[in-house]
Amino acid sequence: MDAALLIDFGSTYTKLTAVDLENEEILATAKDLTTVQTDIMIGFKNAFEKLKEKINLNKVNFVEKLACSSAAGGLKMVAIGLVPELTAEAAKRAALGAGARILGVYSFELTKFEIEEIIDKKPDIILLAGGTNGGNKDCIIHNAKLIAKYIKNVPIVVAGNKNAQDEISDIFNKYNIYYKITENVMPKLNQINVEPARKVIREIFMKKIVEAKGMKRAEKFINSILMPTPAAVLKAAKILADGTDKEGGIGELIVVDIGGATTDVHSIASGEPSKAGVTLKGLPEPYAKRTVEGDLGMRVSAVSLLETAGIKRISKFIPNSKCDIEERCKFLQSNISFVPKNEEDLEFDESLGMAATEIAMERHVGTIECLYTPLGAIYSQVGKDLLNVKYLIGTGGVIVHSKNPEKILSTGKFNPAAPNYLKPVNPEILVDKEYILSAMGLLAEKYPDKALRIIKKYIVKV
Repeated sequence: MDAALLIDFGSTYTKLTAVDLENEEILATAKDLTTVQTDIMIGFKNAFEKLKEKINLNKVNFVEKLACSSAAGGLKMVAIGLVPELTAEAAKRAALGAGARILGVYSFELTKFEIEEIIDKKPDIILLAGGTNGGNKDCIIHNAKLIAKYIKNVPIVVAGNKNAQDEISDIFNKYNIYYKITENVMPKLNQINVEPARKVIREIFMKKIVEAKGMKRAEKFINSILMPTPAAVLKAAKILADGTDKEGGIGELIVVDIGGATTDVHSIASGEPSKAGVTLKGLPEPYAKRTVEGDLGMRVSAVSLLETAGIKRISKFIPNSKCDIEERCKFLQSNISFVPKNEEDLEFDESLGMAATEIAMERHVGTIECLYTPLGAIYSQVGKDLLNVKYLIGTGGVIVHSKNPEKILSTGKFNPAAPNYLKPVNPEILVDKEYILSAMGLLAEKYPDKALRIIKKYIVKV
């Protein structure tokens, strides 16, 4: 039987999914703790041994071995632009769409203090933008000079004013900086162009970052590490929504991915105002949008989740619990591999999942505000209107293992008590019960039709 082995080197767990390519079925899944600090292949082999217990490998021929990764912190980036609300924001969106975790966003001319701050953050890639084509080029050139002089061994993606490219090339060549030039993330005022930058970021991830994180050993056993894990999830979400040339999609959707370190939200939707008389403010939103919340996690970020949500918000989800919420979050952050052992453990995890979903969705969706003028009320929208999105999909450990996934995801729905957040009003709730979205994003690179049909088959309605 021809099969695909799809691997996610996660921040906490290495997850394997074996897929029968002919019958378009999941043969088995397995996972074990990621061992990036020692040898990434130890965790892989441990998971592979578990997989062997579930399927007869003598009857399986893995014609594809594809992987994504968020191990060792995933892809960490700094974005630099000219104006915070314009080119800096466009640069941030390009990095997020490429599957990166944003360590910082900087604007205007960098200072030496900010350069030192960037060095301390240890980014994997710096995205340097700034200026529309034919516009201000002094700022991006100033920033290129400072980066070249003080920051070494960090790949630079240049995606700013095309009229500054020649001078930036001369600067980086002089200092032997590894860089790639691509199209401007904002060629014209309020025009977003992030796909070329995303593509280059992914190329550098595959070429440079995988090796830098000690994952080159893994490539002896697999075809390649194709992309960061969040990019794979976004790919799966987009193909599920839009379909392929041969297979129809299901329409606009939102994916909430609750992890140990972050909560990611992906929306595949136009986000245009759904009500008449509403005007859009700010930059156009991407159709396929990802936000990542580094302070909202179930284990690594449990204490920061508590600090963000507050005890009052978490306790409202577990009104009858007598546990010390603060001590419990500290315990979870210190024991990142802890698995719930009883109903009380599960209930607490679910309360954290509900808080993470509620806050992450509030940050992801658009907001609407009403201004009263002498001519009457004027409504303006910032961000995406997701009121009418058809599907809300949950993935991540707390969702997969919960007996009440709908209860967790319900906090991502529209709340009449906070009507300014444009969250979906009545979406159908689906669950990635087999934890396959990242795997299907990988499979979709070569077999998009098969990947789509498998997602449809295994995404569960609740």
